Amino acid sequence: MNQIRKAVFPVAGLGSRFLPATKAQPKEMLPIVDKPLIQYAVEEAVAAGITDLVFITGRNKRAIEDHFDKAFELEAELEAHNKQALLEVVRNVIPKNVNCIYIRQPAPLGLGHAVLCARPIVGNEPFAVLLADDFMDTADGVAPVLAQMTQQYEFERASLLAVQDVPRENTRQYGIVSASPYRDRLELAAGIVEKPAPDKAPSTLAVVGRYVLSARIFEFLEQLGTGAGGEIQLTDGIAALLKHERVLAYRYDGQRYDCGSKLGYLKAMVAMGLKHPETGPDFAAYVAGVQAGGGK
Repeated sequence: MNQIRKAVFPVAGLGSRFLPATKAQPKEMLPIVDKPLIQYAVEEAVAAGITDLVFITGRNKRAIEDHFDKAFELEAELEAHNKQALLEVVRNVIPKNVNCIYIRQPAPLGLGHAVLCARPIVGNEPFAVLLADDFMDTADGVAPVLAQMTQQYEFERASLLAVQDVPRENTRQYGIVSASPYRDRLELAAGIVEKPAPDKAPSTLAVVGRYVLSARIFEFLEQLGTGAGGEIQLTDGIAALLKHERVLAYRYDGQRYDCGSKLGYLKAMVAMGLKHPETGPDFAAYVAGVQAGGGK
């Protein structure tokens, strides 16, 4: 039986890097081809055996709730016009055995605070955290990234952080882990610091938006004051946690696209457009034409 049943999705951010597109819609609802970012993250969680999805929301995030809710009028319209394929797409946005739970974050106090808001639902269970901005793609036949991590948890029974190496000049954009070799794709975390300057970073091993965490993290998040940026940092909670129990850094098998940035979003759009069964061949021909200078 899968031990990780609950996943937390912090979705209260303003998405200011995508203004004006995010003025009236959540950044998590920006589409990659024909599905919003948040749906990809939810599908990844469901593939890992998650049954309870906890969304930490803020103002102007109602579209996320609506997306995962039943759309009576839309379904009736599609059914009346015998558009069965589209009807199935709408009805299967989320499996029937999966629960959506919404908690409003009362103030923008950071990722650590958003995770702490989930404590009444998560309780004392280990849980996952997924940041929809970090779009994760895996090759055919490779398990989604969170499923890789929950499989590791089944064996290790320890908190896991998805990590990748980044250029040293970019360390100020990430939580950076100092770690020692442990076993294949895993390293034993010794410390973690939020957004260090390149000359202060203990390594170039950066945490990206997938976590499997012990419920004990809540104790340390509650005790924290504000950290970098005047927020309650999840990184600081993890730093406290690893002094009391093992935390492992996991070098996942997959490709991450930083969809919190315009360039990363465009890269994800191109990558998924090339893989999509409806658009792939024609889009590949178009891209090849653009590269050759045609652009038609």
